[in-house]
Amino acid sequence: MTTPDAGSPDTATSADAATTAGRPSRPTRTGRTRRRRPALRITLVAIAAALIAAVSAFLVDAHVTFSAERAPVQAVADDLAVHTRWSYPSVVMTPGDDSTGAGLVFFAGAKVDPLAYADKLRGLVDGGTTVVIIRPPLNYAIFEWRPFSDFSALAPEVTEWFVGGHSLGGVKACQYAHDPAVAGLVLLGSYCAGDESGLGKPVVSVSGSNDGLSTPAKIEASRASLPSDTVFVEIEGANHAQFGDYGVQPGDGVSTIDDERMRAQLTAALQQVIPTR
Repeated sequence: MTTPDAGSPDTATSADAATTAGRPSRPTRTGRTRRRRPALRITLVAIAAALIAAVSAFLVDAHVTFSAERAPVQAVADDLAVHTRWSYPSVVMTPGDDSTGAGLVFFAGAKVDPLAYADKLRGLVDGGTTVVIIRPPLNYAIFEWRPFSDFSALAPEVTEWFVGGHSLGGVKACQYAHDPAVAGLVLLGSYCAGDESGLGKPVVSVSGSNDGLSTPAKIEASRASLPSDTVFVEIEGANHAQFGDYGVQPGDGVSTIDDERMRAQLTAALQQVIPTR
């Protein structure tokens, strides 16, 4: 009987088999990949579900707005010197007669109904200025993308436009201030996100001494980002929400000035920049 040589293929095969028989076989690359795929799918599904839930929650929250108080809205409706057209996207208030030809496009603060600003801005309209109050997409001005011409088209009789806003609406107004159709900028309890010191147009910044959100310290810090000739007016006793009429806002200070005096002082401040009759 012939014995195979130690170096022959048959000998090597037998030795390998003997060695392998004593230990478990390793899983193949394909097997490991198959086990990873279900775990990866579960992770991706979980991430997608979390994103959908977050977006859905934001969309629901964005449509829960600070509602306009009834009495101030009624006061605007009762003012015979003010003609008011309002819809969900905007409020347009025009003077009954003796218009100055000036107009203000005004962006509402985050989640605030545009009607909430109608009474506080009514003094401007009584003085001959047209006021167009805009509700931005999803009630957040940071999502506003439309050209300024879309807003000015709501009052084509206006010959000189200003742009402004309250709180987050004012931040957006700063961006529109560069439009060639805009003559000046109005900030109520607000400030610009970037450096607008070279804007080259009239600016008025009106703030409240009791504002708990756009605090006096923040307004003071904003001076460097606005033109050197900016008109700064602080209304003593006013808080953040008192630039509109929509009730208490979380985080705000306590107001110590009544709405009638607030409106009168706000109108006088704005008319330092916006023409009046």
